[in-house]
Amino acid sequence: MPRLSASQLSGIPFRMRPLEWKLREAMPRATEERRMGHPPLIVFTDLDGTLLDHESYSFDLARPALDRLAAAGIPLILASSKTAAELDALRRAVGCSDYPAIVENGAGLLEADPDTDDGEYARLLDALEQVSPYLRAYFVGFSDLGVTGVARVTRLPPDEAALAAKRQFSEPGLWHGGPEDLYEFLHALERVGVVGRRGGRFLTLSFGGSKADRMDDIAARYGNPPRLALGDAPNDREMIETADHGVIVANPHGAPLPPLSGEKAGRIQRTTAPGPEGWNTAVLELLDTLDT
Repeated sequence: MPRLSASQLSGIPFRMRPLEWKLREAMPRATEERRMGHPPLIVFTDLDGTLLDHESYSFDLARPALDRLAAAGIPLILASSKTAAELDALRRAVGCSDYPAIVENGAGLLEADPDTDDGEYARLLDALEQVSPYLRAYFVGFSDLGVTGVARVTRLPPDEAALAAKRQFSEPGLWHGGPEDLYEFLHALERVGVVGRRGGRFLTLSFGGSKADRMDDIAARYGNPPRLALGDAPNDREMIETADHGVIVANPHGAPLPPLSGEKAGRIQRTTAPGPEGWNTAVLELLDTLDT
């Protein structure tokens, strides 16, 4: 790509400049900006099947890229459907506990210094009880199931099910009614500010928020540097499409994501290798353009 002069570059709105130009501009300021809390890049990543191996849940193959991110002071933000209780230990193991994480599919955040309150969960359960008993009976949430029931429907060991049941921002559950009843149920919840999203087996209720929404919030804390987002599943799509640079990590265990806007222009890439191996390659390639 041709290198433009400062005067030529200044005439192009920042949001319209190619990512490579944004990164080139960031590099001379990188050391001072890191010191001031404005890194040259911020990375958002899904976990299962992306940073974590689909079967072993190991991230060992991503260690070279993780080490380079840490050395460069580039924030790594984990984004997951997991609860804060599930994610906290993993965040420490990965080495990014100094940064917030996106939990419960964007319904909330796990801060670097987390508190122990229930977030919006109690208010969410109160809102759920405002729908008619007829419709409410069709929805069996994690709070109804208890830890034993959560272990049964998720096939998690009891200790992991206990962490998954520690909700703060959302309520997953099973829907046992028909499509017409589901429509009425969701419409009734909308009237009290609750949204429902289907994902796999579960219908998840929350007061809204997505991974992409939280990505915007967190990036603003760091001065809105260029954003790299990596994921492998439909619930990562909005995050990948919203980022300056997106990566679809190969997932041989599921149907591939359809072509996304930004792929033809090269803003979104697909890895050949799955899981942490593909993640590692994609992150290192971008860091090489930063000379970091």
